[in-house]
Amino acid sequence: MYNLPDDASVDISTLSILFESTTNSYKYLYFLSLLDILQRENFDIGMPITFQEIIVEMLANAWYPHNYFKLSFGTQDHIANKLDSLELEITEPILKFRDTDKKLLRTTISNQNINDIVKSISKYVPYRLIRPFFAQETRGFKDSEVNAAMINLSKNQFDNKKPLYCFNAKEQKNCNAIILNQDWIEYIRKNYVIVRGWASWEWLKYMQQRNPSIPNVVNKLFMPQQRDSLNKQNKYWQTVLTHQEIKCIYSEVQLNKDEISLDHYLPWSFVAHDQLWNLIPTIQSVNSSKSNNLPSEIYFLDFVHLQHLGLNISHQNLSENNWLKYAESFVSDLKIDRADDLLNLEILKNAYEANLKPLITLASNQGFKANWVYI
Repeated sequence: MYNLPDDASVDISTLSILFESTTNSYKYLYFLSLLDILQRENFDIGMPITFQEIIVEMLANAWYPHNYFKLSFGTQDHIANKLDSLELEITEPILKFRDTDKKLLRTTISNQNINDIVKSISKYVPYRLIRPFFAQETRGFKDSEVNAAMINLSKNQFDNKKPLYCFNAKEQKNCNAIILNQDWIEYIRKNYVIVRGWASWEWLKYMQQRNPSIPNVVNKLFMPQQRDSLNKQNKYWQTVLTHQEIKCIYSEVQLNKDEISLDHYLPWSFVAHDQLWNLIPTIQSVNSSKSNNLPSEIYFLDFVHLQHLGLNISHQNLSENNWLKYAESFVSDLKIDRADDLLNLEILKNAYEANLKPLITLASNQGFKANWVYI
């Protein structure tokens, strides 16, 4: 899908195979983290980049897909285990996607004891990532011989073979940083969007294989720069409430159209979208209490009835074209044949049962807290 731009100064063909035969997340996160560090420093890297800095960045990049969206990195992957063991007090700006350069998250991780994961990842990943640059030279090597070879080859052929980086010491026991090749820094600077897109695409392919049943993996790998506005969805429900009195299905409080809060019936951190078929109006205290929990089954029929009511009231009071735009996600995501079928309660209920209940089970198995009840 991505063709990396040619450049006579560096070996693009080798870069393109960095992730071949990769069995865990480390190489993807390592390379993506290098890209993040480069961009944050405006591609002006005068000092070696420490293993510690890269691995803090890796953990920060891994936090969103694992802790927030609960994606799996694979059964043998220790990144997820380490994140689970850290005492991370994630603050509001992070959860609301205001920490766009991961500064708060990186600081929080840096304040933890991560020596074990730094040692574990540094033992192999930095050396194995650049092995493709010296595939011929290390063919047939024993596994125990590879790291020392990478240190020597990357240093001795830094200006000739031009690996992505070399190391800051001659022996592995003294290595704690990498020195990026300036030609690669310049190449990445000129082609950052494409290189980032390529690496992200490779990361997505890996994560989709590890999470085959999870919806919308593509939108769960990286923190959005900001959450999408719910203005359109608010306008829809305000239209409904203008013509019909409605009670919150959780609290049974009468709703005021000017004070509603929209609830993701399936948590946003599971579905990673704001489609109308998963949104209903509530009071603010309910939305705050429910958070990322899965609602109890006792609310399911009330949820379906409310969606059916909303579709019928909006159908009666909106133009046909406007209504069809609102109905589009219901039809496509609930796999309903025609938009008019949404007005039939039995068809709508069957569609929700067929599509929503398996997702609730999947989310529960994935670690989202189930059977939430408003008290």
